[in-house]
Amino acid sequence: MSTRDNAAPVIIKRKKVVAGGGHHGGAWKVAYADFVTAMMAFFLLMWLLNATTEKQRKGIADYFNPTIPINRISGGGEGAFGGDSVFSEDQIAQNGTGASSALPTEERQARGERGTDSDEQAREQAQFEQMARDIEKSLQGLGGESMVTDQLARHIVTRVTDEGLIVEFFDLENEPLFAGDTAEPEPVTREIAQMLARVFGLVKNEVAINGFTRSYPEMLRTNPVWELSMARAQAMRGLLEEAGFDKDKVQRVTGFADRKPAAKVAMSVRNNRLELILLRSGR
Repeated sequence: MSTRDNAAPVIIKRKKVVAGGGHHGGAWKVAYADFVTAMMAFFLLMWLLNATTEKQRKGIADYFNPTIPINRISGGGEGAFGGDSVFSEDQIAQNGTGASSALPTEERQARGERGTDSDEQAREQAQFEQMARDIEKSLQGLGGESMVTDQLARHIVTRVTDEGLIVEFFDLENEPLFAGDTAEPEPVTREIAQMLARVFGLVKNEVAINGFTRSYPEMLRTNPVWELSMARAQAMRGLLEEAGFDKDKVQRVTGFADRKPAAKVAMSVRNNRLELILLRSGR
């Protein structure tokens, strides 16, 4: 017994081994990879915004956000999944091409790029272009019988712009539209006004009238260009109304003085002119 009591105690040491070699696992690598991916996407986005046009950006956005389903009834019905059609206006956002009703309420009306509004605008634009071409042919005698005499045609040029159909008529040497430096119209101007009142009266579009004058010598004590251009535009408005044109269809009357010359020589009589613009809808 004494021998056993004097025996040295046995001590057992156990070392705790830490797995992973002290690098705290691989979670930080995943986080870093996500950060690098996000930065790459960000810089790619910045590059696309700088290197593409508005139309191209719209195409890219439509690619990543399609609005047209593969199947017209995609997921609709009361079967096992109990889904609704993606064209149901009660289930999806109310813009884009996903309108299921022909006449939706105003708050639910779909306004997709290729929807009803765009189609209507395209039809109106095509109709205006055709009408403008017909009027141009009539004024210039390209389609057979001209609506104006050769004498009047020498004063008139036409062109179609984003604003509408512009009928411009101007002074010729020894054949002015107005007497001297006044707003008193010559007979040729009255004939042009009667002809345009008849032509423009056939359509519902509104009309704008612009007046322009040539430049005058700077030595003049009073430069009449502003008053004269406005007075002549107003005189044309009066001639149109006398010829039976609806006064409510005149949208604006503007005098531009000599600020927009048609000829390089600022004092040329060619710069004495008037413009009647048959405006596009909504202009």
